Amino acid sequence: MLQELRIINPATEELVQVVPVTTPAEVDAAVRRAAAAQEKWAALPPGDRARVLRRFATVVGRDTESLARLELTETGHPMGNARWEANNVVDLLNYAAGGVERLTGSQIPVAGGLNITVQEPLGVVAVIAPWNFPMPTAAWGMAPALAAGNAVLLKPAETTPLTALRLAEHAREAGVPEGLFQVLPGEGAVTGDALVEHPGVAKIVFTGSTATGRHIAAKCAARTKRLTLELGGKSPNIVFADADIERAAAAAPGSFLDVTGQDCCARSRILVQRSVHDRFMELLEPAVKSFVAGDPTDPATQMGPLISAAQLARVRSYVPEDAPAAIRGEVPQGKGFWYPATVLEGRPDDRTAVEEIFGPVAVVLPFEDEADAIRLANATDYGLSGSIWTRDVGRALRVSGAVAAGNLSVNSHSSVRYWTPFGGYKQSGLGRELGPGALAAFTETKNIFISTEEQQ
Repeated sequence: MLQELRIINPATEELVQVVPVTTPAEVDAAVRRAAAAQEKWAALPPGDRARVLRRFATVVGRDTESLARLELTETGHPMGNARWEANNVVDLLNYAAGGVERLTGSQIPVAGGLNITVQEPLGVVAVIAPWNFPMPTAAWGMAPALAAGNAVLLKPAETTPLTALRLAEHAREAGVPEGLFQVLPGEGAVTGDALVEHPGVAKIVFTGSTATGRHIAAKCAARTKRLTLELGGKSPNIVFADADIERAAAAAPGSFLDVTGQDCCARSRILVQRSVHDRFMELLEPAVKSFVAGDPTDPATQMGPLISAAQLARVRSYVPEDAPAAIRGEVPQGKGFWYPATVLEGRPDDRTAVEEIFGPVAVVLPFEDEADAIRLANATDYGLSGSIWTRDVGRALRVSGAVAAGNLSVNSHSSVRYWTPFGGYKQSGLGRELGPGALAAFTETKNIFISTEEQQ
């Protein structure tokens, strides 16, 4: 068991900070504090809870630049991405605050009385966040869970705890009750498992790999514990011959190079109708090569390094840097976990075409017709996201209905908005986050029947 986490800047390989880990005994104490705080929090009038969350959003909003720089330092994300991520936390807190007073039940007509439902908080919720989008994904769980009346224990990833710890400071400054929102840095196999196994934790929200998600799901099943999983992806980018090919090719690099491809929504399988394949590749090459990789602090940078030496080794295990590639970009030399933008031309059953690489690598696969495109799009264990490029509205609707994925975009690569639901099919996860149902996902529905029959 580690005694501390060593946070490394992935662009420079310099040590940024050392963070103590949370032991299982400390997890137990944190759960007890959270449970006590949650009872008082849930008893507050909804308007009072909403005001606290809005103050939390205001405090975070005053510090977005500092938070973005901290995110850049621990993740290697370009500054533009990091600023978006910090501001997304503000948006999520405000959106959740707006839902506190709208978390209503219902009245259901029944014979012989009145039937109502109420939404009650679960209690203590544990959010286990990933390293690829540390701030937004933490807030995806934290904001609606707090709004619904729960306490939240946040375990950030081992490599990216700094922004989470800063958010906890902001929560205290905003007047979030002591113990209601706690950050518990540590190893997944120790701190994470202690949260999953603790009987006082009512629900786990996990974002990360499918393998780890299965491990957590098995532990939760043994305890009949509620669970939301947002897992891996191998999303298709389907380009039909009738699409705006120039626009589709120009947009493609951002769809798999954003955050250096460390995005479960990355469109890392580019399916192109055979009749326009060669033209698409001609247009794709300059678009990929002009996607700027470099110093994350430089405003011109679009792609930073991979998160760690381990992740760099993982990507190289799929595609060594000297492997044949249709297109390859450039990255800085020297210190840092750099891997170039890479486009492969392969076969549907290639390992690189079916497994999640989680790096700046895409595979181009030609298809013949609509049925073939759908077959290839669904030829994976994942089903998180995807894009469809066509000028034919009927085709867009048919293909959207046939592709087994939770989030699809037509003539766009947009996957995530905090006011729309997000989640996956198949091995990409369980449940949905964000959107109008976000708060309800952190409640129990209680049904109450009141007899109106005359008492004898």
